[in-house]
Amino acid sequence: MEPLQRIVQRLARPIDFASRNAAARRSPVIKDLGSFVTRQVLDALGEKVFTRDVETDLLALRQLFTDYHEGLPLQERNRRLTEARMILKRLQDYQSTGREVLGARPDDRSHTSGSECRVETAQKSKSRNSKPEASSIEYASRPAHAIDALWSIPIRYAKGVGPKRAALFERLGIRSVEDCVWYLPWRYEDRSVVTAISELRLGARATICGTILEAKLKRTARRGMTILEAKVDDNSGSLTCMYFNQPYMEKVLQPGVRVMLSGTVSVGRRGWSALQMDAPHYEVLGEEAETPLHIGRIVPIYHETRGLSSRQIRTVVKGLLDEYVGGLEELIPEETLGRQGLPTLKEAIGKVHFPPEHTALDLLERGSTVSRQRLAFEEFFVLELALASRQRSVKEEVKGIRFDVNTPLLHRLQQHLPFSLTPAQQRVLAEIAKDMDAGRPMNRLLQGDVGCGKTIVALHAMVTACGSGYQAALMVPTEILAEQHFLNMRDLLSSLGLKTVLLKSGGGQKERTALIQQIESGEAQVVIGTHALIQKDVRFDRLGLAVVDEQHKFGVLQRKTLLEKGYRPDVLVLTATPIPRTLAMTVYGDLDVSVIDALPPGRKPVTTMLFGESQRRKAYQVVHDEIRAGRQAYIVYPLVEESE
Repeated sequence: MEPLQRIVQRLARPIDFASRNAAARRSPVIKDLGSFVTRQVLDALGEKVFTRDVETDLLALRQLFTDYHEGLPLQERNRRLTEARMILKRLQDYQSTGREVLGARPDDRSHTSGSECRVETAQKSKSRNSKPEASSIEYASRPAHAIDALWSIPIRYAKGVGPKRAALFERLGIRSVEDCVWYLPWRYEDRSVVTAISELRLGARATICGTILEAKLKRTARRGMTILEAKVDDNSGSLTCMYFNQPYMEKVLQPGVRVMLSGTVSVGRRGWSALQMDAPHYEVLGEEAETPLHIGRIVPIYHETRGLSSRQIRTVVKGLLDEYVGGLEELIPEETLGRQGLPTLKEAIGKVHFPPEHTALDLLERGSTVSRQRLAFEEFFVLELALASRQRSVKEEVKGIRFDVNTPLLHRLQQHLPFSLTPAQQRVLAEIAKDMDAGRPMNRLLQGDVGCGKTIVALHAMVTACGSGYQAALMVPTEILAEQHFLNMRDLLSSLGLKTVLLKSGGGQKERTALIQQIESGEAQVVIGTHALIQKDVRFDRLGLAVVDEQHKFGVLQRKTLLEKGYRPDVLVLTATPIPRTLAMTVYGDLDVSVIDALPPGRKPVTTMLFGESQRRKAYQVVHDEIRAGRQAYIVYPLVEESE
């Protein structure tokens, strides 16, 4: 049996088996898979000399499993196994067509069909000392139903990419074909009109196409500034372009290079007869056959990284759309698209990358084209479906705890209060009690203006939890607010026999350790704090209720971390300042809404003032006036995670 056939047969079954386990999110039971694959590859390479394509794939296969182990993250493990299966498919193809050993003649292109893919190596005449070019991998044209899931095809296997360029794409967050197809332009340039140099007008912005005749780099003696002066010719005339303090441009704009330049035309050194462009936007065009993709149309401009230009991204994206547009999965029902007057995903994604002729540039820049709206609609459509599904799952979720909403502690709490609750507060408390008595976890947003009494309502919910044998946590965005809540609640809760502690980031280690022990043992029944509550060393005994004040100042992950410290605790979110994200959570998400729509009697109205950045001095003057009047002021600076 030939070495290549043997290695394919030996590796196919264990890699397929591991892939199925990874896809099902089960830990692979194959031990030492990495060392097994590595050993098989080395044995095969030592037994026979293969063609460069086969050898490259064998080495790539070995590289995938050099440090492969079961402790790798599931996503990384899945990626490596997917790449390995694709390499094995190609190796099997080489072996079946007799192209695995040196001297074998490649078959005609027509042999590729179905779901096969092949490696195409450019055959160019090279000198004996020149370095061989890396092979590019091209997927044969296939019907839409036969195309692999685009997320499972690594970008390195796209035509014109390869391993080195794939590393550059990864800097942009592009790891798969799907990532690249959804890497949308951030702006556009109208290059539909290319002006001849002989027809340029002073002061006008124009696009020209020509060849670099000469380029000279000069350095000024006084300030050490570099000036690159390049002369461009397009057969109708010549123009000088100047680049300041960009010495690397000398390697780019070399004589004979074809370039596209966009900039404003100005007068050159020798007067109006010698036209000039200062620091024009440039793009190296390459071969004539590539020009229609980059010139004579509205072209997309992408966010770039060093070594990967918009032109290169544009070329790869065009190839992927030509090859894989049939693999884009339509998520929106046809009747919904018709009702909204929206195009299909295939049509929209193509027009976003490469707008049709005569598309208004201002619409493209604002993202207001029908194609952009189609993609935006899909994002909201999928988000709404996900949130609706989440809402249904929350309503169907079985709560692991049950509260006594008639606990005697509530009656004692109301006896200690120096005031009576308003009808609005009593209505909201009834809604909260109904949730806490239900068989599913509470997820409720309590909204109300400053001074309406949200905190006392939250306190009733916390006493309900503690009176039922559970702990309650109140998380706020600032230490000042945490201390204020602690001082206001401590004595009142103490009179009910409940111990309240304040947990902050600062303080001595000994004191902090004691507090953490009280929380973990259940001795502390009410815990008030900032984001210090969600640190890893803080563990609760029986967390039953989590109250989050000013929820929009915490990230989603911070809230989720707090909830995970209890066994599906009830959640009460407080806010006086609804913002778009809050509105989205309430309208589409998994939060029920309660509103305190009346202030307690005798409460002074709250004055809210909004100052822009240009009015910063005026805002500080308001603070100074309050201090002179004998009152206090403080500045809230929300900080979820420490940074520079």
